Amino acid sequence: MVNTTTSTLEQVTAIGPYFAVRCGQQPDADGFRPLTELYADAAALKGYVQSVGRRLGTDQVRVAASTLHLGTASRLWSIALASAALTGRVPDLRPEHLWWRPAPSGPVELWLPAPRELPLDTAAALHDTVAIQNLRPLADAVHRVCGVSPQVLRGNAASALVGALRVLRARASHAPHPVVPLGRDLLGREPLTGAGAFDAGTNGSITFRRRSCCLYYRVPGAGTCGDCVLKPKERTE
Repeated sequence: MVNTTTSTLEQVTAIGPYFAVRCGQQPDADGFRPLTELYADAAALKGYVQSVGRRLGTDQVRVAASTLHLGTASRLWSIALASAALTGRVPDLRPEHLWWRPAPSGPVELWLPAPRELPLDTAAALHDTVAIQNLRPLADAVHRVCGVSPQVLRGNAASALVGALRVLRARASHAPHPVVPLGRDLLGREPLTGAGAFDAGTNGSITFRRRSCCLYYRVPGAGTCGDCVLKPKERTE
């Protein structure tokens, strides 16, 4: 019998690259390391930041580190929220259970050798497994090692959450469990509280304006993101 969690994560993976997660034993697991290492090993984090900087074409450490943080947050929120949307349940993504390795391009690769679901209500499970168990130690590490401000990292975590909500509304509109109320709930909890202004319309539109900048505009040839605090507000008559 196929494990329910594995079956769910296979459906999640099909949504898009930010939702992809390997499950079970892997024949090509070389290079994967526990995610705890990225949070606790300064050398591992610095090495990954440097590779992201080379890919972006920038030698600004804070820009590369913020981009790494935002991308990793997007991966974690995407997997957890998509699982919640499809089944009403959330996989255990604690960093001691989740493995990572840098990808040659695109987001970090993730692997769950032994997938399992959390025995918590959906909102509590999302908050604990992503925001508390992962994003809090990741933000602490990126701030400590690379000097990115906590305000920027809080905004990144919230922006990544909203981005995952938008993709799910577009690509998994058939999902039986609504995730926008979960997103609103999570944005009201630490460490996301105060990161930006969120609104969801009855027509399915989602708007978010963060109160910080992810620094991506400093990458050569890049502009500001759609939810950036530096982007001029639209005038209303």
